[in-house]
Amino acid sequence: MLIVFALGWSVTVVAGDLPAPFHFALLGDIPYTDEEEQWFLQLIEAFNADQTLAFVVHDGDFKSGKSPCTDELFNRRHAQFQGVAHPLIFVFGDNEWTDCHREEAGKYDPVERLDKLREIFASGDDTLGKRTFPLSRQSNNPRYRKFRENVRWTSGGVLFVGLNVPGSYNNMAQKSEYEERNAANGAWLRESFRLATESGARGAMVIIQANPQFPSSGAVPKRSPYRAFLAALEREVRVFGKPVVLVHGDTHRFRIDKPMRDSKTGETLDNLTRVETFGSPDLGWVKGTVDVNDPAVFRFEPVRVPLGP
Repeated sequence: MLIVFALGWSVTVVAGDLPAPFHFALLGDIPYTDEEEQWFLQLIEAFNADQTLAFVVHDGDFKSGKSPCTDELFNRRHAQFQGVAHPLIFVFGDNEWTDCHREEAGKYDPVERLDKLREIFASGDDTLGKRTFPLSRQSNNPRYRKFRENVRWTSGGVLFVGLNVPGSYNNMAQKSEYEERNAANGAWLRESFRLATESGARGAMVIIQANPQFPSSGAVPKRSPYRAFLAALEREVRVFGKPVVLVHGDTHRFRIDKPMRDSKTGETLDNLTRVETFGSPDLGWVKGTVDVNDPAVFRFEPVRVPLGP
């Protein structure tokens, strides 16, 4: 029996006393071209035929940085996401808003495009897709009412968190927007890990769009636009002590590694694993597995899919 109930602002899915292993899909930085859009539609058909997937996550950049940031394109992607048979969670990318000021992208106001993304992709309390489940949104807290895109859900004993941390320097050039969003992200991350600890979660996954550029020494440069995020993540990973996965896209290089180092000692934090998803023109997705009976909790399998006729 599958029981869904509220836990504070989170949603917990429990199947008996020992949650069964489950699978999910991770992808991002796709589609960028007309050909890749046809590939993307074929991938949706493949996902729809795969009954083993619990949900699908797109970690941002559903268009290239040079294509126009039009309402028409936003609505088309929304319709495609809604055509996925499984619950779909979309984490905003830089190409959808921070880069929309570029001339070739239409010279839009990035904050206006961010608001449009919230209106189209984060208007309800459920996931996208044909089959949905409830998400907890940070906007449920009146203090952070505008941040509808920051979400979390719990499935099979693991906490999942989505944050609006985009590439292109995290929109650092627009200081007021950057500072307000950074503060909201930090608050959401802290609260999410607190709930994970209190609920006895076996692991946690944090999903953002940007490659936060982990420093090799462990010390984050003061001018890094991801300094606040990395500091908050390091603190929570260390205190939580259980397996944590950071998923991101942005730099279009599939990899699974352990890039986080203690900012004081330089030693690797072994309980943090980074998964970077594929990106155009390298076409593929990552199949994730959660098994709380495995000490590692998470497993990942890259799936490369060639561009078909």
